[in-house]
Amino acid sequence: MISTSKDLEAMAKAVKDRLDRPVVLVGMMGCGKSHAGYLLAKALELKFVDSDKKIEEAAGCSVQEVFARDGEEKFRTSEKRIIAELLGFGVVVMATGGGAIMNADTAAFIKDKAVSIWIDAPVDELLERIEHKGDRPLLAKGDPGQILEDLLVQRRPAYETADITVSGGGLSVAELVDSMVDALHQFLCGDENDI
Repeated sequence: MISTSKDLEAMAKAVKDRLDRPVVLVGMMGCGKSHAGYLLAKALELKFVDSDKKIEEAAGCSVQEVFARDGEEKFRTSEKRIIAELLGFGVVVMATGGGAIMNADTAAFIKDKAVSIWIDAPVDELLERIEHKGDRPLLAKGDPGQILEDLLVQRRPAYETADITVSGGGLSVAELVDSMVDALHQFLCGDENDI
């Protein structure tokens, strides 16, 4: 069933009225967490926060530079602290880094304090979106396609713990946002006819 824009507006309003905690987007790099997250926040009339941007602000440099300077372990420690702080910002939409949920403490914070959405997307689409950007430190150590495949295998069990899963494969950003609004509406409102 295709929802009309009027249906989506009504669903977005119902979602906003029911939300009492942040919406946290998880998934692989390139799946659309930042771009779609910003537009989801706009649709829900909420503030958007990006944990990677907050890490960059705190460090005074890019995520890539933090990785190079401090290593992944130190980056993940900063990421855990920043996400815990952002979860205290109230009802917002938050994009997280692709590996954030792999930290057990971060995963527990998200499970306890947020509604989580895993944006699942095929590796070939992820690679197409990010292969020319050059700002992904985890992809700099070999064949990017194989690295993405391996990371997805490692991370899938953690991603699958999300409250909601949406498929981002083959969707435009606008369609992905519509899909998230619909999924949030189902999650929060169930069968209630409030649109």
